[in-house]
Amino acid sequence: MKYWGLTDKGTVRTMNQDSFFAGSVGTLDGKETVLCLVCDGMGGAKAGDLASATAREKFVEAIKNDIAAGNGNFRVIMADAADRANRDILELAKSSPDYRGMGTTLVAALLCGDRTTVVNVGDSRCYIIKNNEIKQVTKDHSLVEDMIDKGELSREQAWKHPRKNLITRAVGTELHVHCDTFEVELDEGDYLLLCSDGLSNIVNSQEMLFEVLYGDSNDTAAERMMNIALGRNASDNVTVVLLSK
Repeated sequence: MKYWGLTDKGTVRTMNQDSFFAGSVGTLDGKETVLCLVCDGMGGAKAGDLASATAREKFVEAIKNDIAAGNGNFRVIMADAADRANRDILELAKSSPDYRGMGTTLVAALLCGDRTTVVNVGDSRCYIIKNNEIKQVTKDHSLVEDMIDKGELSREQAWKHPRKNLITRAVGTELHVHCDTFEVELDEGDYLLLCSDGLSNIVNSQEMLFEVLYGDSNDTAAERMMNIALGRNASDNVTVVLLSK
């Protein structure tokens, strides 16, 4: 497996409240286990930055500990890792008035051999690129997604909706975090793409597909997607993690 990740504050924001991780977290049954993660923090001042960084640190730490202990139930260990991150952010929020109300989105993929499990909270996304097609694995926990489900908005209308950034779930905002989990069939030659809404709000899925499959090199695909977003005056932080099996 190969993986790439990068993040940028964008062209408007003065601070980057996104965090990411892409790397090996140990071995199970002699097979390398890889974790990819994107968090998009929210909150005033440094609170969003702290929330996303804390979620990354605690989530990765919990996954590494479970893998080292030989726990191969990916759904359970990822839900437990999200819960650990949630508890730590809640505790930090109590420590200072500046941190009140902080939280973060989280999307992660854990891969080992022929097993791939994806978890998400909020509107950071995971896509799979397979058979020359791209498909969104996760479902946004957002106001506009709820409106789409109710038939009040079309997918095209949601793309430009003024309240598209309002999320309905986050890590660190409630006593218990509610994650969605997905099992993904990832074969040789397939890709997973994780990103914050700073990318998905500007670069559409077909443009992502083109850069991954038909761009100059896999090694620069994430960078090219980032450059597209920045070239369109990205008003939000932008993070992208790409994995190739």
